[in-house]
Amino acid sequence: MYHRIVTGILLDAFAGLNRGEIKAVTGKFSPGAEHYFTGNHALSGTRRTPESIRAWYERLLRMLSDLNFRIRHIQVQGPPWNTLATVEWRETNSGNDGVVTSAEGVNLIEIRWGKVTRVVIYTDTSALERTLERNFAVGTQEAHAAPITDPAGGRA
Repeated sequence: MYHRIVTGILLDAFAGLNRGEIKAVTGKFSPGAEHYFTGNHALSGTRRTPESIRAWYERLLRMLSDLNFRIRHIQVQGPPWNTLATVEWRETNSGNDGVVTSAEGVNLIEIRWGKVTRVVIYTDTSALERTLERNFAVGTQEAHAAPITDPAGGRA
């Protein structure tokens, strides 16, 4: 039963993000959560504060207009005090240049007592980097911005 509840919460969070509701995702994080996105680009890096995590999701939605996730599979394991969820997804977006692209990825999500403590996001970074380059070419300077990150070991 617990795993089914967590699955529903994760589906709701992705659905909220599809609607542009950042709080649907950020509201699930514990205050000391860690958020990591692989690569070396404007969306990469590690965030460790609620403010930087929110800023990352705001940037994500500015960079990938019409972002839409389709969940392929969710697996939840472990007890409420040590839960690991794996979410496999496919996303489509229009970028800021109107070119529709898509990518597949996986979120690894650690949950403790109903709050997300860590998210690790893996996707096709080469496809994302091409979209960011196209965004930059049409004048979106933020596509070449430094990643939003926090120092290791705690709050900024």
